[in-house]
Parts: sequence; structure tokens; C-alpha cells
Amino acid sequence: MIPVKSAAELERMRASGRLAAEVLRAVLREVSPGVTTEELAGFAGEMIRRAGARSAFLGYRGFPGEICVSVNETVVHGLPGKRRIALGDIVSIDVGVTLDGYIGDTADTVMVGVTDHRVARLVATAHEALAAGIACACAGRRLSDVSHAIEVTTRNAGFSVVREFVGHGIGRRMHEDPQIPNFGPPGKGPRLKPGMTLAIEPMINMGEADVEVQADGWTVLTRDRRPSAHAEHTIAVTAEGPEIMTRADEFS
Repeated sequence: MIPVKSAAELERMRASGRLAAEVLRAVLREVSPGVTTEELAGFAGEMIRRAGARSAFLGYRGFPGEICVSVNETVVHGLPGKRRIALGDIVSIDVGVTLDGYIGDTADTVMVGVTDHRVARLVATAHEALAAGIACACAGRRLSDVSHAIEVTTRNAGFSVVREFVGHGIGRRMHEDPQIPNFGPPGKGPRLKPGMTLAIEPMINMGEADVEVQADGWTVLTRDRRPSAHAEHTIAVTAEGPEIMTRADEFS
């Protein structure tokens, strides 16, 4: 059953979403050649704690990082560590915060001196696919309309959609009903209702869709080791249309 949030719960989610967006925006500004993924995570963790919140990722099913930092062929769940960002990298930052009992979850992929136009198009398509999915998250529409819009946008650009990992409902828990695949036919699944809150997150690959989970149990790589891009917003379904709860100036 998909939870429907009250007006008071939506206000709390707006607050957690704003904080997640602020942390993401700040971390994105720190991404530069020479910085380690561990340093990015430490910066984010300190900012989250100063705000009186906690990382929604740290300790979740044993995850050891405050945020996920996924570079190039890493699709999602990149573990912060000693890896240094280099020119030509694309870097996905995924931030989840828990504030006053509710979670905001957001991600974006940025380029570090990228000159390959195909890589730049991949990152742009992740943003376009996210926007297309959000546009379909309207009261009265079917859940799979969101999935279909993401898939069509991705495939029309010549890229592939990751199938093993999906978006999700969100609220007091990181993963609530429903699961939100980034592929599928339109017009299927439950009807969306005002008060539903969703984390919509396209994960798209330059090459084939297949991925591999590494021995650490977390890091997900593209099987062909070609780049992958990820973008995510927490949204609320409202009578007036989708409300992005994790919007920040630098990304949409």
C-alpha cells in the first residue's frame, strides 16, 4: 500500500528535502580534480550534522558512508574512499538526510572538465529523463507513466536504462511503496494520489544496461565499464501537479 502523507507530514518532508538539496548543492561545488571521494563525504556529513539532522545512508543496512559518491562506470552506491577525482570524470553525488523523522533523497551527476560530447550528452539525458518522469507524476495518472517517460527519453537519446535498481516511495523510511522502475509500458500500476511522495531516479548507461554488484556488497558498476549517470528528486504528488521537494538552483 502506498502511504499518503498528511499536510503536516508534507511540511516535514519539505524541510528534509530542502536540507538534502542544500547539502547536494554544496558538495557539488566541492567536486574538483584532486579531491577524494572520502573528503566529499566528510564535508557532507559535517554539514548534515550542523543542521541538526543525520545521514539517512550511514548505517542503512550497514552502508559505511554519509553519502554515495559514484565515479564514471559506478552506477550507484559508490563507497567514499581514497579515490581522487580527475579531469574527465563524471561524478554522481547521492544525498539522503533524516530531519525530524522524515527523509529527503536527491542526486545529481556533474562533469569535471569533460570534453567528450557523448559523455556530456549522457549526463544531460539523465536530467532530461528525470524531468520527463516528474512531469508524469500527476494525480490521476498511473505509476508506470513515470517509468515509461524515463525509458522513452533515455532510449531516444541512444542510451540504456538500468533495470536492477529503481526509484521508490519515501517518507519516514528510505524505501516505502511503491517501487518505481525506470522502464515499462504506460498506463499500468496504481493511480497516483495527492499526498504520495516518491523518489524518482533515472540511472542510465552509455553502453549496455547490465550492471554488476562488487564484492563489497554495495558498489554497482556497469558490466561493460562504460560511464553511467544518475539524477534524483524527492517529489510530492499534489492536486496542482508534481512538487519537487529537493530543488536547488544548480540543478532541476
